[in-house]
Amino acid sequence: MSRIGQCFERLARRGEVALVPFLMAGDPDLDTTRSLLRGAVEAGADLIELGVPFSDPTADGPVLQRSAGRALQRGTSLARILEMVTELRADLSVPIVLFGYYNPIFHYGPARLAEDARRAGVDGLVVVDLPPEEADELWRPARAAGLDMIFLLAPTSDSRRVQAVLKKASGFVYYVSMTGITGTKAIDSTEVRGMVEDLRHQCSLPIGVGFGISTAAQAATVARFADAVVVGTAIMRVIEEHGGDVDLVERVGRFVRELKEALSRG
Repeated sequence: MSRIGQCFERLARRGEVALVPFLMAGDPDLDTTRSLLRGAVEAGADLIELGVPFSDPTADGPVLQRSAGRALQRGTSLARILEMVTELRADLSVPIVLFGYYNPIFHYGPARLAEDARRAGVDGLVVVDLPPEEADELWRPARAAGLDMIFLLAPTSDSRRVQAVLKKASGFVYYVSMTGITGTKAIDSTEVRGMVEDLRHQCSLPIGVGFGISTAAQAATVARFADAVVVGTAIMRVIEEHGGDVDLVERVGRFVRELKEALSRG
């Protein structure tokens, strides 16, 4: 069983929902990202979604677009991110999932990326613009390397897309709670709950929900019906507003802790 599977199994035994904070690698710089990752885990993060910056992120809202731009200006690359993960694995045991777009992976080389990610200690991949029907070039070497491939489903996904995703997904299914880009509007929790419950009848994997959760209260609501809650834009907004502050890591840690406590209440 993968580290992601073990994480969800352990949480299920305790009746807990996974908190999955998103952090853009390299924003404001990779050294700070290291500290932010460690701080998030200390604050209660169960799984980390680590963003790979890309210059044309089609699913990201303005906050994450600006975050990726800052990271790229700092020289952040896939190779440097994998070096960082290798170093972090000396003292971090939580699952780490790379979240990004296919262009950087294509240029790195899908098979090479899969092997280098495995060696570094990455546990899974979320590639926003790679549908399951076109994913074999990455999916095959990733699965051979033991990496989970996590695909997205959305309110617009029809039954054919659901089945295509479930055929190849592993680790968990990422349910995008709204149409549109990240961090631009709040979710309709009643509508999302109905869709997630429908999906459960077809899916044996854990279901994570993200793309519209920005407060502890919203996280608590989603925790009532999801197996994982993903929070990205709200965290990166804190980093954008306080990136130069000496207490940045503490600020982000407090927010992550607030979210984790909300999941317990949820």
